Amino acid sequence: MTDNILKIRNLRIEAISGAVLVDDVSLELRPGEVLGLIGEGGAGKSTIGLASMAYARAGCKITGGTVEIEGQNIRAISADGRRKVRGEHIAYVAQSAAASFNPAYRIIDQICEMPVLHGQMNKTDARAWAIELFRALDLPNPEKFGERYPHQVSGGQLQRAMAAMAMSCKPEILVFDEPTTALDVTTQIEVLALIKKLIREFHTAALYISHDLAVVAQVADRIMVLRGGKTVEIGETAQVLHEPKTDYARALVAERKAADKISTHRAVAHENAILTVSDAVGLYESFVAVKNVSISVARGETVAVVGESGSGKSSLARLIVGLLPRSSGSVKFDGQELSPALKDRPRDQLRRIQLIYQQPDVALNPRQTIGEIIGRPVEFYFKKSPAEVAERVRSLLNQVGLPEDYAKRLSTALSGGQKQRICIARALAAEPDIIICDEPTSALDQLVADEILKLLGRLQEELGVAYLFITHDLGIVRRISHRTAVMLRGELIADGPTAEVFALPFHPYTERLLSSVPELRIDWLDEVLTKRKAEA
Repeated sequence: MTDNILKIRNLRIEAISGAVLVDDVSLELRPGEVLGLIGEGGAGKSTIGLASMAYARAGCKITGGTVEIEGQNIRAISADGRRKVRGEHIAYVAQSAAASFNPAYRIIDQICEMPVLHGQMNKTDARAWAIELFRALDLPNPEKFGERYPHQVSGGQLQRAMAAMAMSCKPEILVFDEPTTALDVTTQIEVLALIKKLIREFHTAALYISHDLAVVAQVADRIMVLRGGKTVEIGETAQVLHEPKTDYARALVAERKAADKISTHRAVAHENAILTVSDAVGLYESFVAVKNVSISVARGETVAVVGESGSGKSSLARLIVGLLPRSSGSVKFDGQELSPALKDRPRDQLRRIQLIYQQPDVALNPRQTIGEIIGRPVEFYFKKSPAEVAERVRSLLNQVGLPEDYAKRLSTALSGGQKQRICIARALAAEPDIIICDEPTSALDQLVADEILKLLGRLQEELGVAYLFITHDLGIVRRISHRTAVMLRGELIADGPTAEVFALPFHPYTERLLSSVPELRIDWLDEVLTKRKAEA
């Protein structure tokens, strides 16, 4: 038995094209230790996380280095041997739960599969353990939750179910790839607390991949900063947060601190509404997801909608664009009533209202090139020639900060952040009046997210485009929104200028949201949990 449960030496990973994705990266992980991996989109964080299981995603290959788990180089063993190691000794919590679950099977059946397959439990015991995990992860009605299919739960709930799947075999090592990205801040606290509890109780080691330094600071003993597939800096968490040694690490810290400040925005003539929702009600069968919501967005205005997972934020977006039928109420765009169903709306209305989805993995066709994905709205709405479409695609790629040659790639070859930028480019291709942004930066690291936010801000200044910005990241809300609306259980409980909504006195639920935003210090989570336990 080695002192390091995981040891990676001189890891090199290349794309099939020959591009180097990870260049000579080494790391060690002791039992019970958490190493945070931080860096921009495409830095190699997720690629290293997968490589810790001797796995490379499609289009990539491990071309050098060793990966040792408990002293055994798993790159040197058979494929059957690696399959036994994966799940039983090391497990992976993927960034996109929606793309990781099979939509044809119930959630509990997928979670029970691994411990049964590895011979650790029979089906009855595996089911009881899965329900125990659901309860620990604070999922609703844990005895019945697993009977649902993946599409029947919210994004945050599905991400927690993904964590339950990884924990099902009680592995010695867990790889968390942005496990709280899809979660609201209040749920994020519970999941972070659970992760710390599991690591402490089971002495589990973990790689924790994230773009949020404040989140990593709550669980990581050490932090490795990556850029362009190389190690930029590695050190104890407190040192990286408070005394970073490199310019890039200092930029990450500065960017995270900036998220805690409310920005001053120019005044917007709110009476000039482009979108008006009045007493809208939206149903999923008999479940009321949107309850008598009234909200408006002016031309050139950014309105943020915040709330917990399952509060109705995304359902409101779907209702507005016609993907969730409304049973009553009114939705008007530029003074005209919108048909409740998307299929009944004229083409020009479809063009002028665009939606950026929360999960880019399931929003992009994996069989189409990036050029085809972005070019389709240009062709569909504007009837441009192939040459004009290609030129517009190049322009849009430049706008969202991606190389022009990405037009020839498939989305499966891109990182999560790059995929989200493609979704933004596709929305911009229609030249809309309003874009409904459903967590558009949740998959991006801090610096890239800042670039996207600045891009959206510049487009708003230049084009007068309005945004309905759905997010659980209150740092983003502080920086970009003119007004903020707070939702709870399908209802609107607060709506007003952002500085007023975030100032005393405010609704108790708003206070809970604000107090749940991680701060850039290592003892923040423990302090919050202690305070809430005392208040309970």
